[in-house]
Amino acid sequence: MSATREGNQGVGVDARLDEAAGGEGIRLAKRVAAQVPCSRAEAERYIAGGWVGVDGAVVEDPATRVTPAQAVALLPGATAEEPLPVTILLHKPAGVACSALAADPAAHLSAATLAPAQGGPGDQRFLQRHLARLTLATPLDTEASGLVVLSQDWRMLRKLVDDGARIEHEYVVETAAAVGDEALQAVGAAFAGGNAAVKVSRQSEARLRIAGKGIAPSRVGAACRAAGLEVKAIRRLRVGRIAVGSLAAGRWRYLQEFERF
Repeated sequence: MSATREGNQGVGVDARLDEAAGGEGIRLAKRVAAQVPCSRAEAERYIAGGWVGVDGAVVEDPATRVTPAQAVALLPGATAEEPLPVTILLHKPAGVACSALAADPAAHLSAATLAPAQGGPGDQRFLQRHLARLTLATPLDTEASGLVVLSQDWRMLRKLVDDGARIEHEYVVETAAAVGDEALQAVGAAFAGGNAAVKVSRQSEARLRIAGKGIAPSRVGAACRAAGLEVKAIRRLRVGRIAVGSLAAGRWRYLQEFERF
């Protein structure tokens, strides 16, 4: 049987299936399996992949009960392949605690805050299952903003967490007053002695750029304060090769297949 089916398969359902449904309905997976037709396992993959509509709305739960009167159809391009794990890039706003984000990602991510698709072939379809079983790989302090990464993919988590010391992070720090040469040197000295070089430079009179591998987010603000600087804002611009770019605060997007940290 082909893994891909298209169009509305809403006719030809076994009449005995409708009769058995009664007034309470039957599981959506059973209905899809009989209607396509396909195995129950394939039906569950169609549903989990967001390829099944019930009365025009996508339903992702195979256990949803449907009645004979409800219209059930596969969406165009439907495939019974197992949905792949996703990695999410979020521009965390200042004031959002990463402990809360890690505990309940779905409370901070939704279809409404997904950045508009760019229309490319790598664009990912949004599924509710993408907001489950996410692990926060690159936390930030509550007062900081910028790029954070959450993932369902154990390979991505291993790279970002276990091998995180090999990945460069870039931050900008805004200060309340101009940063003098002595303060600039003091910030750089705070990172001396680490396993990797950290570059500290002035972007403007009251803005510093700090970039390096294995920098704990909390060290950025601590180094600036130890140098006598009053920190107004900290923002992470980049994790490895992936930049926050034009992603607005509070918005998120999927890491695309061709992107690498």
